[in-house]
Amino acid sequence: MRWWWREIAGLVLPVACGGCGRPRTPLCEECGGRLEGPPARARPCPEPRGLPVVFAAARYEDAVRAVLLAHKERGALGLAGPLGAALAGAVRAAMPQAPDEREPLLLVPVPSAPRAVRARGHDPARRIAVAAAVALRRTGTYARALPVLRQRRTVADQSGLTARRRLANMAGALEVASGAERLLAAHAAVLVDDVMTTGASLAEAARALRAASGGRSSRYTRMSAAVVAAPPLSFETNRN
Repeated sequence: MRWWWREIAGLVLPVACGGCGRPRTPLCEECGGRLEGPPARARPCPEPRGLPVVFAAARYEDAVRAVLLAHKERGALGLAGPLGAALAGAVRAAMPQAPDEREPLLLVPVPSAPRAVRARGHDPARRIAVAAAVALRRTGTYARALPVLRQRRTVADQSGLTARRRLANMAGALEVASGAERLLAAHAAVLVDDVMTTGASLAEAARALRAASGGRSSRYTRMSAAVVAAPPLSFETNRN
């Protein structure tokens, strides 16, 4: 019932900007503008082996960080729309080639741990991926969210772990749901998430997709990923 309460609460309780707290708007114009990019290549340092090319819409700091946390941890579900629009911009930058209008571009979200989904009442990356697919379709790109990644074992909470420990924590943790392999092999896919910090989750998600393909498809040798935000240092590394 928690998800139901969160949906209704947004209609009857006073709202404040998720970025700066300004009253009477879920997202003010200034904070919304910080999500609008332009998207740029983001590379964590150190960069984990197997990480696909990643594009981020914004820097994970200040108002952008507050908006993402409001959506993820405080149940400000109305922010999924603008966050999805920001992710859609990063997806466009990440696409290795122009999408085929005859087939959908698949947005594959990195899944949250089941216990986190239960605690929050929703899966943030999945919700944002759905909103991004809607935003892409509105601008002429045939896209759909495809949440086919699953955790095959329990993982520890990533917060507070070093980059090396995050890699060890996520190693072999994800798999593709049974029956989805053929669909993934037939269509272009972009991995998506709300935030990239060390890149451990995206690297593991990419490994799981490659494993599901069994080497039969060349699509996954040029896999790409898109996120709403990444730490500022991830962008600065690209200029060195």
